[in-house]
Amino acid sequence: MTRDRTGISDKWIRASIIGTIWAAAEIVLGSFLHNLRVPFSGNMLTAIALVILIAVSYRWRQHGLYWRAGLICALMKAMSPSAIIFGPMIAIIMESVLLEVSVRLLGRTYLGFIVGSMLAMSWNLFQKVFNMIIFYGGNLVEIYSGITAWAEKQLSLNFNAFWAPLVLLLSIYALFGAVTAVAGIITGRRIASLPPEESLPEPAVIRAQEKKKKNSFDYSLPWLAADILLVAAMLVAVSTLSWVWWVIVVIPGVSVMAMRYKRAMRQLSKPGFWVTFVVITMLSALVFTAISHEKNSLREAVLIGIQMNFRAVIIIVGFSALGTELYNPKIRTLFSRTRFRQLPLALELSAASLPTMIADMPDLKTAVKTPVSILNRMITRVERRLNEVRKEQEEERKVFIITGAIGEGKTAWLVKLTGLLRERGVMTGGILALRIMEEGKTTGYDITDIRTGDRTPFLRQTGDAETGVERFTMDEAGHRAGQRALDPALNRSVDVVIVDEAGPLELRGEGWSERITGILNETRAIIILAVRKNLIQDVTETFGISPTGITDVANGDVVRFADEITALTIKR
Repeated sequence: MTRDRTGISDKWIRASIIGTIWAAAEIVLGSFLHNLRVPFSGNMLTAIALVILIAVSYRWRQHGLYWRAGLICALMKAMSPSAIIFGPMIAIIMESVLLEVSVRLLGRTYLGFIVGSMLAMSWNLFQKVFNMIIFYGGNLVEIYSGITAWAEKQLSLNFNAFWAPLVLLLSIYALFGAVTAVAGIITGRRIASLPPEESLPEPAVIRAQEKKKKNSFDYSLPWLAADILLVAAMLVAVSTLSWVWWVIVVIPGVSVMAMRYKRAMRQLSKPGFWVTFVVITMLSALVFTAISHEKNSLREAVLIGIQMNFRAVIIIVGFSALGTELYNPKIRTLFSRTRFRQLPLALELSAASLPTMIADMPDLKTAVKTPVSILNRMITRVERRLNEVRKEQEEERKVFIITGAIGEGKTAWLVKLTGLLRERGVMTGGILALRIMEEGKTTGYDITDIRTGDRTPFLRQTGDAETGVERFTMDEAGHRAGQRALDPALNRSVDVVIVDEAGPLELRGEGWSERITGILNETRAIIILAVRKNLIQDVTETFGISPTGITDVANGDVVRFADEITALTIKR
């Protein structure tokens, strides 16, 4: 599975962008629907999300995209101005999980999509009923039971009416879910038949993939906590207080963030974004206020537009700030031993992408008329991002191969290299396979953990064969020591990882194969592999490596090589 230089996989990149599209729809369309006080606006947002999820699955067929996208969207929703965020967060996660489970069990079929969409849509009713019971207690059930009993008597019903309203509502929700699934299927099939967009309009805000300057930012967990509180406070102020408080609270808060986070300032300096977004939001506010049933003055309509602009500023600056702080290595370390180790990276990408998604979000009329074109454009953006990631990966990843014939001194050369790197202050990890010689013959190998210096017996000759791996028996303690020394989680802070060596076992998927793949994918360290001459091509093809350099120990200058590696670590 391809990952970029920060360790995020294609699946998480795609899920983060899908989740960001979902979150953008919640923010933009949700604001419109709530301003209009449209009934069942939550169901409409769910329908939009399900259409997006089902449609993109016709282009991307990986399992696990739904729940990942739901998790990303829910965490983005955590910054909602609403005082109650856990309800919507739970709804988003459950909708994505229910769709995921259905598609896993029934496949990517009409039945799988329709059942999953029906379940996801029906969850809204379950959650509403549950919330009402939580808010009002058991007395609510008694009141409801009394009303249905009265209805039975008045209408002379011959059945228990307690469940009838709930079953009717559930049927309506499920039917709406089925219709939504059909819309998603139709949209997805049309997207699958379309080629990628030939040309894309430039995003109105800075692109998510803009490279960060390494070691140029002072990450801070207290700042991260302060950013979360500040963004939440500004959103609450804009949503609940008068326009005077918007000026008092938002302008100073945004100014503080813009001074600390240069990326946020660059986004605010984009004139095209502001012109476009101000025009769209102001016109939308005026139009939607005009067609609503309430009598709003022009002043109130303008204030609605200004309110939406203030919210946009908070989102752009706030999520830029959060996206920067979430890149903190300490945060990624917390997830390094879990299945969610890539979540902070995906969240960072989502936070950086959200302003672009909002800027690219069309007006309601365009969204209704050309949903396929809009989704196709967004999918094309992500595919191009993935291609750029792969190119960046090849450019950034440095893998050197040290080679030579059997017994020519690869390990001795690496031992000397390790000492030279330590003298130069280069943090080095990995393993050395030190040969055990008896009467001029190799009788075994010990594993040395370069980072700790611990040496453990690994291979011992017990077979009758005189050559080949088969003549050795592996000591389990040595295997565990090597696995531990090559654990990607323990090598994320080192500059160089040495693997002595990648050979026949690794080509069969055994030995250090899994660890080598993990180090390649999950660390930014410079990697040095010892490989026999006759296996170089097989090893590079097996692990998908484009070597930065190949050095033969027979004529390679180890001092010069150490200087080269040291210079590379300094640049990083």
